[in-house]
Amino acid sequence: MPEPISNALDIMGDALAQFIASLPAIVTGLIIFFIAYRLANPISSTIRSGLEKANRSQSLQLIVARLTRWSVIILGLLLALMIALPSFSPAELISILGVGSVAIGFAFRDILQNFLAGILILFTEPFKIGDQIIVGSYEGTVEDIQIRATMMRTYDNRRVVIPNGDLFTDSVTVNTAYDYRRSEYDVGIGYSDNIEDAQALCLKVMSSIEGVLGDPAPDTFMTEMGDSAVVFRVRWWTDPRKAEVLKVQDKVLRTIKNRLTEEGFDIPFPIRTVYLNNESSE
Repeated sequence: MPEPISNALDIMGDALAQFIASLPAIVTGLIIFFIAYRLANPISSTIRSGLEKANRSQSLQLIVARLTRWSVIILGLLLALMIALPSFSPAELISILGVGSVAIGFAFRDILQNFLAGILILFTEPFKIGDQIIVGSYEGTVEDIQIRATMMRTYDNRRVVIPNGDLFTDSVTVNTAYDYRRSEYDVGIGYSDNIEDAQALCLKVMSSIEGVLGDPAPDTFMTEMGDSAVVFRVRWWTDPRKAEVLKVQDKVLRTIKNRLTEEGFDIPFPIRTVYLNNESSE
């Protein structure tokens, strides 16, 4: 048998012998990793239940549960590698990652940015799951805050996936951050009408509408003496959710318009006078 082939067979035989010798350790490592992987979810669920009983926020429950799950999986993987490969040590892994950290940083810069932003969002809680927010041209309800991105459901039933880096660096309007929200509208009446009576009527109307809060109470004040109308602003407070705001606004404006008309108040339209010159030049 030619010497190169003999050497190759010897090498393959040695490798096979080494593999067979290390097979019990490899199997043990795989079993340990499988056990860690299967235990990750129950452990994280138990911790989340404990935080829920302690009345911790949903966002904090989420981040602690997810970090716990991944920590268990990573620890199981490291332990499995140390058993399956006796020459392996976590220090070597850290050394390898240190050498490639610059290249990894450039390659996964956006991923790492979104990951860190997600952690900070879950810890600082500028908004929570269930909040209604406005981000850029999107408005809707936060359905889930993941490590990389936040899932938002728009009011027309579409899902928007927003990178956490954008949410952390850009402005976000949280419509449901507080217990109530103010709405307002400008009402115009004729110059011959009594402004105090009109305002008193509007206050009475707003106070009678279901969904308008009594505390803070509705109010009204004059804002403008326009070209064709005396304008005053009516303001009321409601539940901050979008559907409730729109529903109450519809009731308030319709009732104010109808009552003003019933009481004989003039609701003038803008008037424009157009002069026509009929003289023709010769």
